[in-house]
Amino acid sequence: MNSSSPDNLEPLPPTDVPVGGESLTVAQAIANLEGADLGLRFYAAWWLGRFRVNEPPAVALLIQALADEDDRTPEGGYPLRRNAARALGKLGDISAVPGLITCLECSDYYVREAAAESLGMLGDARAISPLNNLLLTGLNAGELISQESDRKEPYDAILEALGSLDAQDSIPHIQPFLKHPIELVQYSAARAMYQLTQEAIYGERLVKALAGDNLQLRRAALGDLGAIGYLAAADAIAETLAENSLKIISLRGLLEHEVRQMTPPTPTLSDSAIKVMKLMDSLL
Repeated sequence: MNSSSPDNLEPLPPTDVPVGGESLTVAQAIANLEGADLGLRFYAAWWLGRFRVNEPPAVALLIQALADEDDRTPEGGYPLRRNAARALGKLGDISAVPGLITCLECSDYYVREAAAESLGMLGDARAISPLNNLLLTGLNAGELISQESDRKEPYDAILEALGSLDAQDSIPHIQPFLKHPIELVQYSAARAMYQLTQEAIYGERLVKALAGDNLQLRRAALGDLGAIGYLAAADAIAETLAENSLKIISLRGLLEHEVRQMTPPTPTLSDSAIKVMKLMDSLL
């Protein structure tokens, strides 16, 4: 497995899956997670999250895996903890929140990143203060620290989680990250600021990113716009130089957000929703 350094790509679930791994049953996956084989445990944690196995024994074992000491990389990473943290965010059980908060202090960058992402998904306000404290490690007197310590932080995941958690008190701490030297972090800050303020200026920053030269950054902006449901971006999303599949996913995020805003519930779609659906059809 790769180093836990954030400068390296986080490894995907293993391609050398155990024989029969793809046809696991829930009982087998739970048994494997509880067993001694580190490869089987690693895959089982991923599998339980991938297939949203929200059963008490699975959740309990995944929470237990957040403190695993057996699965270590030579560089000190915790692969099983990473997969367990990611899985728990998908299962929606808030009993995982205390363990995930503890993971924000883990020495493994990717464990902290996965924990932040999952805390944002679980939507429990208990996560706001520890996430905010982690964000503050990048600030000094309200300004970005120009030279960070040896330990880097997953600021993009932290910012997005705070936005999802409606962390209004974190706004002053999020704003400086709009000027972060890493563009992806800037996008995450703009995403969070839009969620927290609903001010179009932050949505427009992401729209502007769709015209950038870097495909990876355009893809990231598509994801952010879909996540915040910034309806004014619909045309720009459809015209972005990126894969149609990603544009459709982004537009679907806009559509879902628009439908949720329709109160009271009505079978009649708004003109904006119909427009987004037509844009999606044009990309098929």
